[in-house]
Amino acid sequence: MLVAVGVALVWVNSPWWHSYEQVWLTPVVLRLGRWAIVEDLRFWVDEGLMTLFFLLAGLEIKRELATGDLRDRRLLIGPGLGAIGGMLVPALVFLAVTHGTAAREGWGMAMPTDLAFALAILVLASRALPSGVRPFLLTLAIVDDLLTVAVVGLFYAGDLSAGWLLGAAVLVAVMVALERAHVQHLLPYAALGVLTWFCAYEGGVHPALVGALLGLLAPAHPFNPPAAVGAAARQIADETPNEPASPDADAGSWLDLARLSNEAVSPLARAEHALLPWVNLFALPLFALANAGVRLSGGWWSGRTEQLLIVGLLGARLFGKAIGIVGAGLLAGRWRLARLPEGMSIGMLVAVGVAAGAPFTVSLFVASGAYPQDSTLLAAARVGVLLSLAVCGVLAVVLFRAQSSDEEPR
Repeated sequence: MLVAVGVALVWVNSPWWHSYEQVWLTPVVLRLGRWAIVEDLRFWVDEGLMTLFFLLAGLEIKRELATGDLRDRRLLIGPGLGAIGGMLVPALVFLAVTHGTAAREGWGMAMPTDLAFALAILVLASRALPSGVRPFLLTLAIVDDLLTVAVVGLFYAGDLSAGWLLGAAVLVAVMVALERAHVQHLLPYAALGVLTWFCAYEGGVHPALVGALLGLLAPAHPFNPPAAVGAAARQIADETPNEPASPDADAGSWLDLARLSNEAVSPLARAEHALLPWVNLFALPLFALANAGVRLSGGWWSGRTEQLLIVGLLGARLFGKAIGIVGAGLLAGRWRLARLPEGMSIGMLVAVGVAAGAPFTVSLFVASGAYPQDSTLLAAARVGVLLSLAVCGVLAVVLFRAQSSDEEPR
């Protein structure tokens, strides 16, 4: 993603900068009979490929709820309150700074935590951090993502169409029924997912958010227990001669075993495994390339509204996130609602709050929906996101290293 950001910035500030927008404004038409979606290439990246990103996020949330750290609801209270504080305070800071200007529409940019960059900051910071820091930040980011998806769906929708949204709800209900009936083939879910995406598009909701909903519906437990697969494997191996008369004489048995082995892994884990390289190595870099390009010349940043937007976003991400997360953690401890993980000091909690302030993917996604394309406000939002990422990332690494250096010699 960082390489894609660099390429976008160099491209759009080069003598060939006109070609940047020409590429992303290329019309792409998807037609099926009398139904057609006519949008530009940037739309298909932002709302098409990003569906895979939100699908992967939904799968991660479902996994944590079913088998991970979020399964124990007591462990959810601390990071959950931190996520809520880390969303409300930055939004209020941004609204306070941009009050009375058109920039206030982008308040949703101040809220989300970018999980990928937050965890990358932990890796860069130190390996001597307390063991409870990573799961705390991971849980906080997952709860944050879940709430942000709901906020974007509610407050950044276009002109809503009740009929299309009702159709989407019916399709989701059908998928829930298929999952309850233990339908194992992925084709019905994929087909219904595409129809749900189309209904959301026609209904005025960001269709990419359908991916998160589909991820939350994925079955988190295998259809066949591993013990049964192991027994079948031993039986087939015992019945298979070392040198059969025909090379594929027992192909049917081994194909059945392959099917059983596949079903010994939950659909959720299989989908995560299949999506991870495509999302991380293709969808996200392409999204960064399409949305991080902003011309640094032309004087667009000299406007008061644009300056307030950048200052408001930087203040919200750097100070608002830390204040919200630390304040929620201290209040939760004071009211005995939750306690910090083992080894998590107040200084470490401040570092976590600053790391959570590093924005990128979802903040750019919100910006592209909050401001018109090719507007100075959208350019300012992109600069604010990149600047906040750099400042919060560097400061978080410094704070984490300062905390860990107190415990061991460097």
